[in-house]
Amino acid sequence: MGELVVAFLTLTVLEVVLGVDNVIFISILSGKLRKEEQKRARRVGLIAAMVMRIALLFSITWIARLQTTLVAPFGHPFNGRDLILLVGGLFLIAKATFELHERLEGETGHSGKAVASFGAVITQVMLLDIVFSLDSVITAIGMSDHLGVMVAAVMAAVLIMLVAAEPISGFVEEHPTVKVLALSFLMLIGMSLVADGFGQHISKGYIYFAMGFSVFVEMINIRVRKRVAPVKLHQPYVEEKKR
Repeated sequence: MGELVVAFLTLTVLEVVLGVDNVIFISILSGKLRKEEQKRARRVGLIAAMVMRIALLFSITWIARLQTTLVAPFGHPFNGRDLILLVGGLFLIAKATFELHERLEGETGHSGKAVASFGAVITQVMLLDIVFSLDSVITAIGMSDHLGVMVAAVMAAVLIMLVAAEPISGFVEEHPTVKVLALSFLMLIGMSLVADGFGQHISKGYIYFAMGFSVFVEMINIRVRKRVAPVKLHQPYVEEKKR
């Protein structure tokens, strides 16, 4: 019993960590919807992720078959998992690049922002859920032999992410530079998925350390900007008094 509890807690933490990038992606995509639809989109996206992960857990035999070589162009073998990671990684890189370009070259502010359709956003979320869920499920299978523990851990992790989704989305929307940083993270994750698809595994520890350090630096930048802003606000008044 003790081992099952430890496995459940460990898996839950891992599922939350592996799901953070999913929450960020959903937050960015839902930000393109009308205000009244954003919260519903985040909930539908996370619930879809939970359903996807549980469905994959019950399809362990199918996941095992993903290790079978399907194609071998130029003598390099690719199995089902490799192809899913490749397609998902390329989609993530393309989507993050498009979003970054839109923020750099597009109109700023909500008034000029094109509003996406609810169905289009959920479709994009579902496509990426497949990739994120596959990574998460493979991790779960490697850590536990008990299907019930794995399903319970996935459900607990999604409930935690449902609670955390609103604060994360609000924070990302409030700070434009954090949104750019989040998109850069998605591009980094996409590149790691492509590398993994080609058989060049990059340790998640390196990726999460880089992301954590970047977030730490950005938090310092936010603090600095908050301290500098009041000074700039009062600067014209000070200069006027000097005259």
